Amino acid sequence: MKWELIYGIVYSAVAVHGVRADASMVTYQVGDLEVHLLVEQQGQGSGSILLGASEGNLNRYIPGGTYQSETNTLLIRSPDRILLVDTGFGGALFDHLTRLGIDPDQVDAVLLTHLHGDHIGGLQTAGKARFPRASVYLAQQEKTYWTETARNRAAVAALAPYGSRVHTFLPAPLGSAEELIPGIRAIAAFGHTPGHTLYQVESKGQKLLIWGDLMHVQDIQFPLPGISVSYDTDPQAAGAIRKQVLDYAVQNKVPIAGMHLRYPGIGTVTAEGEGYRFSPLGGR
Repeated sequence: MKWELIYGIVYSAVAVHGVRADASMVTYQVGDLEVHLLVEQQGQGSGSILLGASEGNLNRYIPGGTYQSETNTLLIRSPDRILLVDTGFGGALFDHLTRLGIDPDQVDAVLLTHLHGDHIGGLQTAGKARFPRASVYLAQQEKTYWTETARNRAAVAALAPYGSRVHTFLPAPLGSAEELIPGIRAIAAFGHTPGHTLYQVESKGQKLLIWGDLMHVQDIQFPLPGISVSYDTDPQAAGAIRKQVLDYAVQNKVPIAGMHLRYPGIGTVTAEGEGYRFSPLGGR
């Protein structure tokens, strides 16, 4: 497997496929597939979102009560298609696309992990699709929960410009998911939301598991995966699937990427004590 960090600003900038990028972009090769993790936003989050964390654990893992919060999107480029996994808030994403030499009308599909605003903000503006050729894929359970009862008007508005190009599917459990499109398997990870979906990227025997919002506060949720956050629709289910996915990543040695993991946002997981340890790409 090939790990490649794209540095800039603090470190010397490097070129990848003719593109100069700063420290808000990471590239990882999965067989014939080039995966770019794109940092959308960074800031400080409050430990008050954590559910069931003792004062001792909060002091141990996030002293001061705050943690570095991050929102990421991922772009997958194969020899014959360009895919996005989520669209973040819809800000920095388009700057990243420009740096990569990609026009929004070149994106073939957007795969949604779920319909929270920080994952769908880049889908539309003023009622027009920002990816005019793209199909949009999401779990049927997610679409039903957020749109058919109008729980989330932003979700309805985000999907509306895509019309018949919105495709739903039923994600399958770990180990039994069939390909949604070539090289991509959609995996059920319900709990954060009723249709929260992971995407496993595969090419030439190599894999990367894009796990969406399986985790928000990595400093405490890797060692204590049973701790959920107030954003989770079903905190108990979120904790259970988090443990299951972490076990899968450890046992199968599958690298993971997350929408709220700190830069570089991609790495490997190992068991440590009663919890887990995350080793980010490049050991940073």
